[in-house]
Amino acid sequence: MFCDCFYWNKSITELESESFDSKPFSLPSPLPRWPQGSGFATGRINLGEIQVVKVIEFDRVWKCGRSRGKSSCASFYKPVGIPEGFHCLGHYCQPNNQPLRGFVLAARANEPGHLADEHRPPLKKPLNYSLVWSSDSDCYFWLPNPPVGYKAVGVIVTDGSEEPEVDEVRCVREDLTESCETGEKVLGMGSFNVWSTKPCETGIWSRGVEVGSFFCSTNDMSSNNKAAMNIACLKNLDPSLHGMPNLDQVHALIQHYGPMVYFHPEETYMPSSVPWFFKNGALLYRSGKSLGEPINSTGSNLPAGGENDGSFWIDLPEDDEVRSNLKKGNLESSELYVHVKPALGGIFTDIVMWIFCPFNGPATLKIGLLTVPMNRIGEHIGDWEHFTFRISNFNGKLTQMFFSQHSGGGWVDVSDLEFVKGSNKPVVYSSKHGHASFPHPGMYLQGPSKLGIGVRNDVAKSKYAVDSSQRYRIVAAEYLGEGAVSEPCWLQFMREWGPTIVYDSAAEINKIIDLLPLIVRYSFESLFPIELYGEEGPTGPKEKDNWEGDEMC
Repeated sequence: MFCDCFYWNKSITELESESFDSKPFSLPSPLPRWPQGSGFATGRINLGEIQVVKVIEFDRVWKCGRSRGKSSCASFYKPVGIPEGFHCLGHYCQPNNQPLRGFVLAARANEPGHLADEHRPPLKKPLNYSLVWSSDSDCYFWLPNPPVGYKAVGVIVTDGSEEPEVDEVRCVREDLTESCETGEKVLGMGSFNVWSTKPCETGIWSRGVEVGSFFCSTNDMSSNNKAAMNIACLKNLDPSLHGMPNLDQVHALIQHYGPMVYFHPEETYMPSSVPWFFKNGALLYRSGKSLGEPINSTGSNLPAGGENDGSFWIDLPEDDEVRSNLKKGNLESSELYVHVKPALGGIFTDIVMWIFCPFNGPATLKIGLLTVPMNRIGEHIGDWEHFTFRISNFNGKLTQMFFSQHSGGGWVDVSDLEFVKGSNKPVVYSSKHGHASFPHPGMYLQGPSKLGIGVRNDVAKSKYAVDSSQRYRIVAAEYLGEGAVSEPCWLQFMREWGPTIVYDSAAEINKIIDLLPLIVRYSFESLFPIELYGEEGPTGPKEKDNWEGDEMC
C-alpha cells in the first residue's frame, strides 16, 4: 500500500480481491467559486504554442479478463466530449478495481501570434499506425507513426482489426515534447505489458507534462529503456505558468482542502510552532563552543544559507524542567508551514504542508505477536514531517495526497481518502511518537511484513487535532516571483535541527535479539528501518529532496 509500510488492518491480498466496474469518483462536497485569476481553474491551460484541456469522460473500448493470475485486470477507454477545435492525443487505461479517476489531455494549436515556427504547425496527423498487439480478435493496440520532426504522445485502442483513420489523433512537434518513462504497470499478459507514463524529470523546475495516456510493448522494459520509449510527454513552454493559482487562490484552496491532522490519543510529544520552540528555550550551538545561545523567536540570529557542514546545530537546554517542557511541544501554538509549487509542468499544484515537532519519541517494535517498546532507540530532537495535496489546475479539484512516512511515503488517490464529514477536507493521522502521516487509522508495520517484524506506526483519532485549513502559514511559493511570499528567517537555516545522538542501546539491542527467531538473528539490523545505535539531527524543509524535487516513494 505504501513504499515501506504495511497496513495491518487489511492485507494486500484482500485489497486485490476487490473488483468492481469502474465508476467516476466525486468529492463529498461541491467546489466553491475560486477567486478570479489568470488561468487557474478555467478548464484550459496554455503550454506555449499549444493549448490543452483535460478530458475525463470516456467510452470503454475493451475490458480484459485476468492478468497473470490476479483477479483484477484493466479497461481501456476512448475520450469523448472533446471540445470543438481540440484533438485527441491518446487513449486512457486503468485497473478495473478502482473508481474511474484518470484523464487524458486534448490539444489545439494556439493563435498564429503564439507560434515560433509558422512553417511547422505544432500538431500534425500521423502518417499511419503500427499494430503493437491484439487480443483474440477483439482488441487492437495502435501506435501512431509520426511525420519527421514530430512525436506520438499516446496509444489508441480499437475493437476491430481495421487500421484507424489518421484523423483520430494528433502527433506533436518534437521541440514541444519532453522524454517520458514508464510509471505504474497497469497490465501484464504474457509478453504484452502496459504502463502509465510520466516525464523523466519532475520537480519544481521541470516542465514535462503528463498526457494521461499509456505506453504498451511486447519488449522487455525491465530496465526502463528510454531508447525503446517511442512516445513522449508534452512540454510547458509558457514561462508564466499560466495555469498556476495566484496567492488569493492558494489561500482559498488551503481553506477548502486543508486536512484535519489527528494525533494519537497516547501521544506524548506534540507539535509546536517554530517561534514557540525558540522562545521556550531551544539553543543554537557552534562547533568548538560548549555553550549554546538563545534563538530569536523569528530565527533572525540563525546562520542563513550555506550547507550542512556541522558548524552549527540546534539543541535543547540542559535544565531538566525546560528540556522536558520543550519535548512535550505545544499543540495550541502549532501551525502548518506551506510550500506551494508547480507539479508535472504546471498542470498541477502541489501544496506541501510541513509540521514541526520539537521531539521524536522512542520507537515501538513488533516481533511476531509481541510488542516491544524501546527506551531510547528512535529518539531525536527536532522532527520535520509533511504531507502534500495535489490540485488539478484545470478545475481546482483535489486529485491525490502524498503521506510522508519517515524516509519514504506514498501517494494515495483522492477516492481512497477519508474526509471530514460534510467537507472536502481529508483526514491525516499522525503516528504515535514518530509523527509519520497515514490516510486511515490502524497499525502500519514498517519492515518485513511477512515475518511480522518491524517498527509499529500506530495511528488513531483523538481530541488532539490541528485544522490545517485555519492554522497555517505560507512560507514559500517560488513561482509567484521574488517578494510575493515573505519567507521566515528560520527557513534559511540549512543545518541540523537537533544534535547527533548516540544511543546507549546495548541492553535494548540484546533484548531485541533474544526475541527474534534464530534464523534471522544474524541479520537483525536489516529488519528494522531505523537507526539502532544513534541518529544525526534532522535538517529543515529546504534541505529535503522534495523541496525542489517530486515526492519520493
